[in-house]
Amino acid sequence: MTSILTIIFFFLGLIIGSFLNVVIFRLNTNRSFGGRSGCMSCQKKLAWYELIPVFSFLSLGGRCRNCKTKISLQYPAVEFIMGLIFALLFLKFQDIFFVDILTFSFNYTYYAIAFSILVVIAVYDLKHKIIPDILSFIFGLLAFMGLFFIQADGFLGFSPHMPTILGFFAGPIIALPFVFFWLVSSGRWMGLGDAKLAIGLGWLLGLPLALTGVVFAFWIGSVVGVLLVIFSKKYGMKSEIPFAPYLALGAFLAFIFSLNLFPLF
Repeated sequence: MTSILTIIFFFLGLIIGSFLNVVIFRLNTNRSFGGRSGCMSCQKKLAWYELIPVFSFLSLGGRCRNCKTKISLQYPAVEFIMGLIFALLFLKFQDIFFVDILTFSFNYTYYAIAFSILVVIAVYDLKHKIIPDILSFIFGLLAFMGLFFIQADGFLGFSPHMPTILGFFAGPIIALPFVFFWLVSSGRWMGLGDAKLAIGLGWLLGLPLALTGVVFAFWIGSVVGVLLVIFSKKYGMKSEIPFAPYLALGAFLAFIFSLNLFPLF
């Protein structure tokens, strides 16, 4: 039963990932998020069978059926990543699913929306090297609202309560190092957008997990950065590398596996 449900949530994630691709490509453009999708090159409207997440990309050989232009790898990548996120979130909350479906739905929906926004932020930053303020604001607002519903056991409940002092200040505390790096480097080491994003991460995960996520982000970012400098001609020691993807990955790993490098908090 668990395996079947995991697959169902994986396919649900694929569908959501398809929509998130639309958001990423059309954000800060004059195009709306509605309407039928079309080829970015020839503008031909896509048929339903060309819109099946991941599978359409594979069946078309990664090219537009009409003009044969290569389709961006972002499409299947985002869809597959969202499939994994939705499947892992189900496994994270599966015990609640079999006991209280309403509580599960509340938990799952909240974190699915939060990590969906993080994926949009990460991919947008990867493409444009900037984090849109509107996305950081929406993510931060969602995370802040969660402070009033997340119980001591780490799961969402239906009894509103006041957050702890540590929980309330977790966001600013996580953001402070990023603000410091931004100030002392005049924006060369770290963008202010990363600090804005870090506030929401602190509120979403709580101080211990958020700190762990940031540590993982720097570790992963350092390894990837060194590999890019060594193996890619496009990158040098002074190249600008977006950090939001690493923050999002570190946060998700810390949350999904309950990783805590700072058990004293």
